[in-house]
Amino acid sequence: MNILERAQNMTIGQVVAWNVEGNFNQQIVVQETYPASGSNNLPPFLQPIHDASHTRDRNKSPPNSACYPGTRKGVVQGITSWATSSLMLRKKHIYWLHGYVGSGKSSIALEVAKVVAQKKRLGGSFFFCRSGGDRCGMTRFAATLASQMSVAIPEAAPFIRTAVENASAFTAMSVTEQLHRLVLEPFQAATSRKFQSTNLIATPFLIVVDGLDECKDRQDVEAFIDTIIDFFAQNPHVPLRFFITSRVEHHIQSHLLAESVVLDDLAGHGSRDDITTFLESAFATASQGNPVIQAYIRQNGSWPTKADKERLVEFIGGSFIFASAVFKYIVTPSEDGLTPMQRLALAFNMNPGLDGLYTQTLARAAHLPYFLDVISTIARLRAPLSASGIADLLGIQTFEVVHVLVDLQAIFQVPRADNLPVTLCHTSLQDYLKNES
Repeated sequence: MNILERAQNMTIGQVVAWNVEGNFNQQIVVQETYPASGSNNLPPFLQPIHDASHTRDRNKSPPNSACYPGTRKGVVQGITSWATSSLMLRKKHIYWLHGYVGSGKSSIALEVAKVVAQKKRLGGSFFFCRSGGDRCGMTRFAATLASQMSVAIPEAAPFIRTAVENASAFTAMSVTEQLHRLVLEPFQAATSRKFQSTNLIATPFLIVVDGLDECKDRQDVEAFIDTIIDFFAQNPHVPLRFFITSRVEHHIQSHLLAESVVLDDLAGHGSRDDITTFLESAFATASQGNPVIQAYIRQNGSWPTKADKERLVEFIGGSFIFASAVFKYIVTPSEDGLTPMQRLALAFNMNPGLDGLYTQTLARAAHLPYFLDVISTIARLRAPLSASGIADLLGIQTFEVVHVLVDLQAIFQVPRADNLPVTLCHTSLQDYLKNES
Protein backbone atom coordinates (compact mmCIF):
# COMPACT_ATOMS: atom_id res chain seq x y z
CA MET A 1 0.00 0.00 0.00
CA ASN A 2 1.44 3.38 -1.01
CA ILE A 3 0.93 6.06 1.57
CA LEU A 4 0.63 9.70 0.41
CA GLU A 5 1.46 8.62 -3.12
CA ARG A 6 0.97 12.01 -4.76
CA ALA A 7 1.98 14.15 -1.81
CA GLN A 8 4.54 16.91 -2.37
CA ASN A 9 6.57 19.02 0.07
CA MET A 10 5.73 16.61 2.88
CA THR A 11 7.85 14.60 5.29
CA ILE A 12 6.90 11.90 7.72
CA GLY A 13 7.46 13.64 10.99
CA GLN A 14 6.69 10.69 13.26
CA VAL A 15 5.35 7.14 12.98
CA VAL A 16 3.67 5.61 16.02
CA ALA A 17 2.88 1.90 15.69
CA TRP A 18 1.42 -0.62 18.04
CA ASN A 19 0.13 -4.19 17.90
CA VAL A 20 -2.92 -5.12 19.94
CA GLU A 21 -4.04 -8.77 19.84
CA GLY A 22 -2.72 -9.33 16.34
CA ASN A 23 -4.15 -6.15 14.77
CA PHE A 24 -1.43 -3.83 13.45
CA ASN A 25 -2.22 -0.14 13.59
CA GLN A 26 -0.16 2.89 12.78
CA GLN A 27 -0.54 6.62 13.13
CA ILE A 28 1.33 8.87 10.77
CA VAL A 29 2.04 12.48 11.69
CA VAL A 30 2.61 14.52 8.56
CA GLN A 31 4.66 17.69 8.62
CA GLU A 32 5.06 20.30 5.91
CA THR A 33 8.60 20.73 4.66
CA TYR A 34 9.70 24.33 5.09
CA PRO A 35 12.28 25.90 2.81
CA ALA A 36 15.71 26.05 4.40
CA SER A 37 15.84 28.96 6.80
CA GLY A 38 18.45 31.68 7.00
CA SER A 39 19.16 34.86 5.12
CA ASN A 40 21.59 33.09 2.78
CA ASN A 41 18.71 31.07 1.39
CA LEU A 42 16.47 34.02 0.75
CA PRO A 43 16.55 35.66 -2.68
CA PRO A 44 19.63 37.89 -2.99
CA PHE A 45 17.68 41.05 -3.75
CA LEU A 46 16.47 41.17 -0.12
CA GLN A 47 19.92 42.71 0.51
CA PRO A 48 20.12 42.99 4.31
CA ILE A 49 22.70 45.21 6.02
CA HIS A 50 25.15 42.75 7.58
CA ASP A 51 26.75 45.12 10.11
CA ALA A 52 23.58 46.49 11.69
CA SER A 53 22.94 43.95 14.44
CA HIS A 54 24.26 43.61 17.98
CA THR A 55 26.73 40.95 16.76
CA ARG A 56 28.56 43.32 14.37
CA ASP A 57 32.25 44.15 14.78
CA ARG A 58 31.85 47.32 16.83
CA ASN A 59 35.44 48.39 16.14
CA LYS A 60 34.51 48.76 12.49
CA SER A 61 30.81 49.58 12.79
CA PRO A 62 29.93 52.09 15.52
CA PRO A 63 28.65 52.69 18.08
CA ASN A 64 31.44 50.85 19.88
CA SER A 65 29.90 50.83 23.33
CA ALA A 66 29.11 48.19 25.90
CA CYS A 67 28.09 48.16 29.55
CA TYR A 68 31.08 48.13 31.89
CA PRO A 69 30.99 45.00 34.10
CA GLY A 70 28.89 45.60 37.16
CA THR A 71 27.02 48.61 35.77
CA ARG A 72 23.51 49.11 34.43
CA LYS A 73 22.30 45.91 36.05
CA GLY A 74 19.03 47.35 37.31
CA VAL A 75 17.88 48.97 34.09
CA VAL A 76 18.92 45.98 31.94
CA GLN A 77 17.14 43.55 34.24
CA GLY A 78 13.99 45.68 34.19
CA ILE A 79 13.91 45.81 30.39
CA THR A 80 14.66 42.12 29.86
CA SER A 81 12.06 41.18 32.46
CA TRP A 82 9.47 43.19 30.55
CA ALA A 83 10.63 41.79 27.20
CA THR A 84 10.27 38.15 28.18
CA SER A 85 7.19 38.45 30.39
CA SER A 86 3.81 37.11 29.35
CA LEU A 87 1.50 39.40 27.42
CA MET A 88 -1.15 38.46 29.96
CA LEU A 89 0.93 40.17 32.67
CA ARG A 90 2.38 43.08 30.69
CA LYS A 91 0.27 43.96 27.71
CA LYS A 92 2.40 46.72 26.20
CA HIS A 93 4.38 45.71 23.10
CA ILE A 94 6.71 48.74 22.81
CA TYR A 95 9.32 50.08 25.25
CA TRP A 96 11.00 53.44 24.61
CA LEU A 97 14.17 54.21 26.58
CA HIS A 98 15.28 57.80 26.03
CA GLY A 99 18.21 59.80 27.34
CA TYR A 100 20.92 62.33 26.62
CA VAL A 101 23.89 61.84 24.35
CA GLY A 102 26.52 59.69 26.06
CA SER A 103 24.14 58.42 28.73
CA GLY A 104 24.64 54.78 27.76
CA LYS A 105 21.56 53.98 25.64
CA SER A 106 23.46 51.97 23.01
CA SER A 107 25.36 50.04 25.67
CA ILE A 108 22.09 49.10 27.32
CA ALA A 109 20.53 48.14 23.97
CA LEU A 110 23.52 45.89 23.25
CA GLU A 111 23.28 44.22 26.65
CA VAL A 112 19.52 43.72 26.34
CA ALA A 113 19.98 42.14 22.90
CA LYS A 114 22.67 39.80 24.27
CA VAL A 115 20.58 38.71 27.25
CA VAL A 116 17.44 38.09 25.20
CA ALA A 117 19.44 36.29 22.48
CA GLN A 118 20.79 33.92 25.12
CA LYS A 119 17.19 33.15 26.03
CA LYS A 120 16.50 32.40 22.31
CA ARG A 121 13.88 35.15 22.15
CA LEU A 122 15.64 37.78 20.01
CA GLY A 123 13.88 38.25 16.69
CA GLY A 124 16.34 40.83 15.38
CA SER A 125 18.30 43.97 16.20
CA PHE A 126 19.17 47.13 14.29
CA PHE A 127 21.62 49.79 15.46
CA PHE A 128 21.17 53.04 13.55
CA CYS A 129 24.23 55.23 13.01
CA ARG A 130 24.29 58.65 11.36
CA SER A 131 27.73 57.95 9.88
CA GLY A 132 27.09 54.27 9.21
CA GLY A 133 26.21 54.26 5.51
CA ASP A 134 22.84 52.59 4.95
CA ARG A 135 22.35 52.40 8.73
CA CYS A 136 21.40 56.08 8.75
CA GLY A 137 18.15 55.42 6.87
CA MET A 138 15.12 53.14 6.68
CA THR A 139 15.59 51.86 3.12
CA ARG A 140 16.93 48.44 4.16
CA PHE A 141 15.68 48.40 7.75
CA ALA A 142 12.79 45.94 7.26
CA ALA A 143 14.82 43.69 4.93
CA THR A 144 17.61 43.49 7.50
CA LEU A 145 15.23 42.56 10.32
CA ALA A 146 13.54 40.00 8.05
CA SER A 147 16.88 38.40 7.25
CA GLN A 148 17.75 38.10 10.93
CA MET A 149 14.27 36.82 11.78
CA SER A 150 14.52 34.04 9.19
CA VAL A 151 17.51 32.68 11.13
CA ALA A 152 16.28 33.35 14.68
CA ILE A 153 12.77 32.06 13.97
CA PRO A 154 12.99 29.40 11.22
CA GLU A 155 9.20 29.04 11.21
CA ALA A 156 8.98 32.57 9.78
CA ALA A 157 11.43 31.90 6.92
CA PRO A 158 8.95 30.40 4.41
CA PHE A 159 6.57 33.30 4.88
CA ILE A 160 9.39 35.82 4.35
CA ARG A 161 10.46 33.91 1.24
CA THR A 162 6.92 33.97 -0.11
CA ALA A 163 6.68 37.72 0.50
CA VAL A 164 9.94 38.31 -1.34
CA GLU A 165 9.04 36.06 -4.26
CA ASN A 166 5.63 37.66 -4.68
CA ALA A 167 6.98 41.20 -4.92
CA SER A 168 9.89 43.10 -6.37
CA ALA A 169 11.70 46.33 -5.65
CA PHE A 170 11.08 46.32 -1.91
CA THR A 171 13.23 49.39 -1.47
CA ALA A 172 10.72 51.35 -3.55
CA MET A 173 7.91 50.48 -1.16
CA SER A 174 6.94 52.58 1.82
CA VAL A 175 8.37 51.73 5.22
CA THR A 176 4.91 50.67 6.36
CA GLU A 177 4.52 48.25 3.45
CA GLN A 178 8.00 46.80 3.94
CA LEU A 179 7.45 46.25 7.65
CA HIS A 180 4.11 44.55 7.11
CA ARG A 181 5.23 42.27 4.28
CA LEU A 182 8.70 41.33 5.51
CA VAL A 183 8.49 41.40 9.30
CA LEU A 184 5.09 41.73 10.93
CA GLU A 185 2.97 39.51 8.70
CA PRO A 186 5.54 36.68 8.42
CA PHE A 187 5.96 36.68 12.21
CA GLN A 188 2.20 36.71 12.71
CA ALA A 189 1.77 33.83 10.26
CA ALA A 190 4.51 31.78 11.93
CA THR A 191 2.88 32.18 15.33
CA SER A 192 -0.71 31.72 14.17
CA ARG A 193 -2.73 28.77 15.43
CA LYS A 194 -2.09 26.79 12.27
CA PHE A 195 1.67 26.82 12.63
CA GLN A 196 2.33 27.68 16.25
CA SER A 197 4.36 25.52 18.59
CA THR A 198 4.66 25.77 22.35
CA ASN A 199 8.16 27.19 21.99
CA LEU A 200 7.04 29.98 19.67
CA ILE A 201 4.29 31.30 21.90
CA ALA A 202 5.76 30.51 25.33
CA THR A 203 7.16 34.02 25.76
CA PRO A 204 7.32 36.95 23.32
CA PHE A 205 10.16 37.61 20.91
CA LEU A 206 11.95 40.96 20.99
CA ILE A 207 13.26 43.26 18.27
CA VAL A 208 15.84 45.80 19.46
CA VAL A 209 16.06 49.15 17.63
CA ASP A 210 18.85 51.40 18.89
CA GLY A 211 19.57 55.05 18.08
CA LEU A 212 16.33 55.83 16.26
CA ASP A 213 17.28 59.52 16.36
CA GLU A 214 20.33 58.63 14.23
CA CYS A 215 18.01 57.84 11.32
CA LYS A 216 17.96 60.78 8.92
CA ASP A 217 14.59 59.89 7.39
CA ARG A 218 12.29 61.64 9.86
CA GLN A 219 9.08 60.84 8.01
CA ASP A 220 10.08 57.20 7.78
CA VAL A 221 10.81 57.16 11.53
CA GLU A 222 7.32 58.49 12.19
CA ALA A 223 5.86 55.90 9.79
CA PHE A 224 7.75 53.09 11.54
CA ILE A 225 6.42 54.11 14.96
CA ASP A 226 2.85 54.54 13.72
CA THR A 227 3.00 51.20 11.89
CA ILE A 228 3.96 49.12 14.90
CA ILE A 229 1.59 50.95 17.25
CA ASP A 230 -1.31 50.36 14.84
CA PHE A 231 -0.30 46.74 14.24
CA PHE A 232 -0.27 45.87 17.92
CA ALA A 233 -3.53 47.74 18.51
CA GLN A 234 -5.15 45.45 15.95
CA ASN A 235 -3.22 42.33 17.03
CA PRO A 236 -2.78 42.56 20.81
CA HIS A 237 -1.96 38.88 21.26
CA VAL A 238 0.93 38.61 18.79
CA PRO A 239 3.97 37.52 20.87
CA LEU A 240 6.33 40.20 19.59
CA ARG A 241 7.78 43.29 21.26
CA PHE A 242 9.97 46.22 20.24
CA PHE A 243 12.61 47.85 22.45
CA ILE A 244 13.58 51.28 21.09
CA THR A 245 16.26 53.70 22.30
CA SER A 246 16.84 57.29 21.21
CA ARG A 247 17.42 60.82 22.34
CA VAL A 248 14.29 62.85 22.92
CA GLU A 249 13.45 64.48 19.62
CA HIS A 250 10.08 65.92 18.78
CA HIS A 251 9.32 63.76 15.74
CA ILE A 252 9.99 60.65 17.85
CA GLN A 253 8.46 61.77 21.13
CA SER A 254 5.24 63.04 19.58
CA HIS A 255 4.53 59.61 18.09
CA LEU A 256 5.70 57.44 20.99
CA LEU A 257 3.73 59.29 23.65
CA ALA A 258 0.99 56.70 23.60
CA GLU A 259 -0.70 54.61 26.27
CA SER A 260 0.46 51.47 24.51
CA VAL A 261 4.14 52.39 24.96
CA VAL A 262 6.33 51.98 28.04
CA LEU A 263 8.14 55.31 28.50
CA ASP A 264 11.43 55.25 30.41
CA ASP A 265 13.81 58.15 31.02
CA LEU A 266 17.37 56.90 31.51
CA ALA A 267 18.07 59.91 33.74
CA GLY A 268 15.89 58.26 36.36
CA HIS A 269 18.10 55.17 36.65
CA GLY A 270 20.88 56.58 38.82
CA SER A 271 23.84 56.65 36.45
CA ARG A 272 25.89 58.32 39.20
CA ASP A 273 26.25 55.03 41.08
CA ASP A 274 27.21 53.19 37.89
CA ILE A 275 29.83 55.79 37.02
CA THR A 276 31.23 55.47 40.55
CA THR A 277 31.43 51.69 40.04
CA PHE A 278 33.16 52.20 36.68
CA LEU A 279 35.75 54.63 38.07
CA GLU A 280 36.55 52.53 41.13
CA SER A 281 37.02 49.36 39.10
CA ALA A 282 38.89 51.07 36.26
CA PHE A 283 41.33 52.88 38.57
CA ALA A 284 41.91 49.69 40.58
CA THR A 285 42.77 47.79 37.39
CA ALA A 286 45.00 50.60 36.13
CA SER A 287 46.96 50.80 39.38
CA GLN A 288 47.79 47.08 39.22
CA GLY A 289 49.68 47.52 35.96
CA ASN A 290 51.21 50.97 36.46
CA PRO A 291 54.42 51.10 38.54
CA VAL A 292 54.17 54.90 38.93
CA ILE A 293 50.73 54.63 40.51
CA GLN A 294 51.85 51.71 42.67
CA ALA A 295 54.84 53.69 43.97
CA TYR A 296 52.62 56.70 44.72
CA ILE A 297 50.13 54.54 46.64
CA ARG A 298 52.89 52.92 48.73
CA GLN A 299 54.09 56.34 49.84
CA ASN A 300 50.84 58.34 49.98
CA GLY A 301 48.01 55.86 50.42
CA SER A 302 45.01 55.22 48.17
CA TRP A 303 44.69 57.02 44.85
CA PRO A 304 42.52 58.63 43.67
CA THR A 305 41.20 59.62 47.05
CA LYS A 306 37.53 59.24 47.89
CA ALA A 307 37.13 63.01 47.58
CA ASP A 308 38.80 62.97 44.14
CA LYS A 309 36.46 60.24 42.88
CA GLU A 310 33.40 62.02 44.21
CA ARG A 311 34.52 65.20 42.50
CA LEU A 312 35.11 63.29 39.24
CA VAL A 313 31.63 61.76 39.37
CA GLU A 314 30.11 65.19 39.88
CA PHE A 315 32.20 66.67 37.05
CA ILE A 316 31.34 63.85 34.63
CA GLY A 317 27.64 64.49 35.14
CA GLY A 318 26.13 61.18 34.05
CA SER A 319 27.87 60.81 30.67
CA PHE A 320 29.53 57.41 30.23
CA ILE A 321 31.28 58.57 27.08
CA PHE A 322 32.84 61.46 28.99
CA ALA A 323 33.68 59.20 31.95
CA SER A 324 35.64 56.90 29.65
CA ALA A 325 37.45 59.83 28.01
CA VAL A 326 38.41 61.36 31.37
CA PHE A 327 39.71 58.05 32.70
CA LYS A 328 41.80 57.38 29.58
CA TYR A 329 43.26 60.89 29.74
CA ILE A 330 44.34 60.39 33.35
CA VAL A 331 45.94 56.93 33.13
CA THR A 332 47.15 56.58 29.52
CA PRO A 333 50.88 57.34 29.16
CA SER A 334 51.61 60.25 26.83
CA GLU A 335 54.47 62.45 25.69
CA ASP A 336 53.54 65.33 28.00
CA GLY A 337 55.76 63.91 30.74
CA LEU A 338 52.98 64.19 33.34
CA THR A 339 52.15 61.50 35.87
CA PRO A 340 48.58 60.17 36.28
CA MET A 341 48.40 62.12 39.54
CA GLN A 342 49.21 65.38 37.76
CA ARG A 343 46.76 64.64 34.94
CA LEU A 344 43.99 63.98 37.47
CA ALA A 345 44.20 67.61 38.58
CA LEU A 346 44.10 68.80 34.96
CA ALA A 347 41.17 66.53 34.07
CA PHE A 348 38.72 68.91 35.71
CA ASN A 349 39.45 71.42 32.95
CA MET A 350 38.55 68.96 30.18
CA ASN A 351 35.81 69.70 27.69
CA PRO A 352 33.53 66.68 27.10
CA GLY A 353 33.71 67.27 23.34
CA LEU A 354 30.02 67.98 22.93
CA ASP A 355 30.26 71.45 21.39
CA GLY A 356 29.53 70.10 17.92
CA LEU A 357 26.36 68.44 19.17
CA TYR A 358 25.30 71.61 20.99
CA THR A 359 25.79 73.75 17.87
CA GLN A 360 24.00 71.29 15.62
CA THR A 361 21.04 70.91 17.98
CA LEU A 362 20.59 74.62 18.73
CA ALA A 363 20.58 75.40 15.01
CA ARG A 364 17.23 73.62 14.71
CA ALA A 365 15.45 76.32 16.72
CA ALA A 366 17.64 79.37 15.99
CA HIS A 367 15.05 80.82 13.60
CA LEU A 368 12.19 80.76 16.11
CA PRO A 369 10.81 83.80 17.94
CA TYR A 370 12.37 84.37 21.39
CA PHE A 371 15.13 81.79 20.73
CA LEU A 372 17.96 84.03 21.92
CA ASP A 373 15.94 85.30 24.87
CA VAL A 374 15.10 81.81 26.10
CA ILE A 375 18.58 80.35 25.58
CA SER A 376 20.36 83.36 27.11
CA THR A 377 18.10 83.22 30.15
CA ILE A 378 18.79 79.52 30.71
CA ALA A 379 22.52 80.15 30.33
CA ARG A 380 22.53 82.74 33.11
CA LEU A 381 20.31 80.97 35.64
CA ARG A 382 21.96 79.94 38.90
CA ALA A 383 19.31 77.29 39.44
CA PRO A 384 16.99 75.60 36.91
CA LEU A 385 13.62 77.23 36.24
CA SER A 386 10.46 75.75 34.81
CA ALA A 387 9.15 76.72 31.38
CA SER A 388 6.50 78.85 33.06
CA GLY A 389 9.16 80.50 35.25
CA ILE A 390 11.27 81.35 32.20
CA ALA A 391 8.18 82.74 30.51
CA ASP A 392 7.43 84.96 33.52
CA LEU A 393 10.98 86.33 33.49
CA LEU A 394 10.75 87.19 29.80
CA GLY A 395 7.19 88.44 29.88
CA ILE A 396 6.01 85.93 27.30
CA GLN A 397 3.66 82.96 27.38
CA THR A 398 4.73 79.47 28.44
CA PHE A 399 3.89 77.89 25.09
CA GLU A 400 6.35 80.26 23.42
CA VAL A 401 9.15 78.95 25.64
CA VAL A 402 8.13 75.34 24.97
CA HIS A 403 8.01 76.11 21.23
CA VAL A 404 11.72 77.00 21.38
CA LEU A 405 12.74 74.02 23.52
CA VAL A 406 10.67 71.21 22.01
CA ASP A 407 13.22 70.42 19.27
CA LEU A 408 16.19 70.82 21.62
CA GLN A 409 15.48 67.84 23.85
CA ALA A 410 18.71 66.11 22.84
CA ILE A 411 20.48 68.58 25.14
CA PHE A 412 17.69 69.91 27.42
CA GLN A 413 15.30 67.91 29.54
CA VAL A 414 11.90 69.53 29.07
CA PRO A 415 9.29 68.07 31.44
CA ARG A 416 5.75 67.66 30.21
CA ALA A 417 4.59 69.62 33.25
CA ASP A 418 5.17 73.36 32.83
CA ASN A 419 5.93 73.85 36.53
CA LEU A 420 8.89 71.43 36.64
CA PRO A 421 12.43 72.72 35.98
CA VAL A 422 14.07 72.61 32.56
CA THR A 423 17.49 70.99 33.08
CA LEU A 424 20.68 70.54 31.02
CA CYS A 425 22.13 67.32 29.61
CA HIS A 426 25.57 68.17 31.00
CA THR A 427 27.16 70.96 33.00
CA SER A 428 29.35 71.79 30.00
CA LEU A 429 26.25 72.98 28.15
CA GLN A 430 25.90 75.97 30.46
CA ASP A 431 29.53 76.98 29.79
CA TYR A 432 28.93 76.62 26.07
CA LEU A 433 25.75 78.73 26.21
CA LYS A 434 27.48 81.47 28.19
CA ASN A 435 30.34 81.63 25.71
CA GLU A 436 28.01 81.64 22.74
CA SER A 437 25.75 84.23 24.31
